[in-house]
Amino acid sequence: MRLNLSEIDRVKTITKEDFIKNYFKPQKPLVIEAFIKDWPAYSKWNLEYIKQVAGDKVVPLYDDRPVDFKDGFNEPHAKMKMSDYVDLLKREPTKFRIFLWNILKEVPVLQKDFKFPDFGLRLMKGLPMLFFGGTNSHTFMHYDIDLANIFHFHFEGKKEVILFDQKQNKHLYKIPYSLIVREDIDFSKPDFNKWPALKQAKGYKTNLEHGQILYMPEGYWHYMKYITPGFSMSLRAITRKPKNLSKAIYNVLVMRVIDNLMRRIKGQKWIDWKNKKAILKTNKENKI
Repeated sequence: MRLNLSEIDRVKTITKEDFIKNYFKPQKPLVIEAFIKDWPAYSKWNLEYIKQVAGDKVVPLYDDRPVDFKDGFNEPHAKMKMSDYVDLLKREPTKFRIFLWNILKEVPVLQKDFKFPDFGLRLMKGLPMLFFGGTNSHTFMHYDIDLANIFHFHFEGKKEVILFDQKQNKHLYKIPYSLIVREDIDFSKPDFNKWPALKQAKGYKTNLEHGQILYMPEGYWHYMKYITPGFSMSLRAITRKPKNLSKAIYNVLVMRVIDNLMRRIKGQKWIDWKNKKAILKTNKENKI
């Protein structure tokens, strides 16, 4: 048995009007295959080019180890020069990933290779972020703290993507006071005997290749697995729904504060309680 996943719609390109009408307003994900062929980045951006322009930068690396109470918010697990990291990606599979790497701050020259597209949404121009990963590395299933609309531009290699909207929360074993689900769920090959509620979840899937754009609507859960080494850039637009905006404010000002405080007070007992609570709550809501 597999997850109940529908293929994400695909178009070669799209007008602003059609995007707003058919995807933004109904909050449906979309893959746009040929929108950025006129960008210099389309022909220039690959791992070797990144090594050339940013090889001396020391980058933060993250892997798929379980959350530990001692870990700070977005605290890296290791650091490495970008040139060494690219060599590692090309040499062998690695769990190390880079995420939320601000190219305007770190490598301003890269901004000359792309432009901010007009999809009818106001993009946050100070926050273009890069994400890198090696073969078989993956993110935990999560959603972003600000519930933004995200445009994810993929470069080099192939990436597997699985999405769920917020209506699926009760089936996903969501961790309380957190933006992730149980970290021991393999969404590529889920164990339904261990995680039976996942059988009720309805989501989306696709694979991304060089030059393709994925639109992820507000607050969508996303799991991404690098089939081959590669990297992507995300541009984001602030959430437009009042309910999601209030939830984003709560996440930043309340939820994250409570979680950090309880980590300091309870330590690993807090993390263990949250993991157990995710199972108990999900089983109860799904009458398992």
